[in-house]
Amino acid sequence: MALTPQPAGSDVEPALDRRRFMRASGAVGLLASVAAAGGVAAQTSNAPHVVPQPFPPQPGDDRDTAAVVVETLLAWGATHVFGIVGDGINPIIEALRQRQDRIAFVGVRHEESAAFMATAFAKHTGRLGVCLATTGPGAAHTVNGLYDAKNDNAPVLVITGSTFHDLGGLHFMQGLDTVKLMEDVALFNETVSGPRHALLVVNRACRAALAGRGVSHLTIAKDVQAMKLGADKPSIENHGGRTSSSWLPALNAPAVEQLRAAADVLNAGQRVAILAGAGCLNARAELRRVADTLAAPVAKAYLGKALLADSDPLTTGGIGHLGTAPSG
Repeated sequence: MALTPQPAGSDVEPALDRRRFMRASGAVGLLASVAAAGGVAAQTSNAPHVVPQPFPPQPGDDRDTAAVVVETLLAWGATHVFGIVGDGINPIIEALRQRQDRIAFVGVRHEESAAFMATAFAKHTGRLGVCLATTGPGAAHTVNGLYDAKNDNAPVLVITGSTFHDLGGLHFMQGLDTVKLMEDVALFNETVSGPRHALLVVNRACRAALAGRGVSHLTIAKDVQAMKLGADKPSIENHGGRTSSSWLPALNAPAVEQLRAAADVLNAGQRVAILAGAGCLNARAELRRVADTLAAPVAKAYLGKALLADSDPLTTGGIGHLGTAPSG
């Protein structure tokens, strides 16, 4: 990388000369821009901040559970659903077909691919990734991709079908307890009991995935998916309550004193190296500016692999068991 030319006879290292900029008042501002860009808020910058509450049911409302689910996804800004068509999720597939001008169903060859694609979508956009799988083995196939979302803090909602609501636990064909299956991987994990329940719980699942930066799972029996709102009588404690219609991402920006302390550390260093992780994914430009100014090599943590190409002259590659020797 290009370094600032030094006066003849100077015994000051080039990197130290470039580091002088950190002593200026702008140093704190630069670090602040890195911190703000790389915070939790940035990864959800494309996500909706205010979500319209899904449509209270009206007299004669003939929407079914599947329609409530898809309309809630639309309210949260979902644009794609990845999955495979199966008879255990036919009503949801039909609800997606009826709204294909607003939300795309992306068919894949294997449910594992659907989960990985939803995870990749969430990682690269900061928005909610959604995948859909049918009952039994179809649901089980998603688990590998969902662990990728869990371990990389990607907001993903997985919706699975299940067998008829009154045949659970009876070894019915392709019957599987998907709630138990998802216990470890999902931070929100519920069975949808009907369309009125869906009005609340789907909204909650989307909120949990985005706020917790992880996996939410909902399973819905195939006959429940087709249940109409008019056929689902609310319990005596369900007064038509609605979850909050607003959602804001967390803002994790360090205090100015912490930024000044970080600038002091950089100023005091003789040969600075940077270890960058997922917190910098939305601060690539700022990271490059700091690294170039300090002539500091960037080693990448596992979740920061996408920060810089491995061929970039500013990076020494990844760390850890799967990393490079220069970063080891």
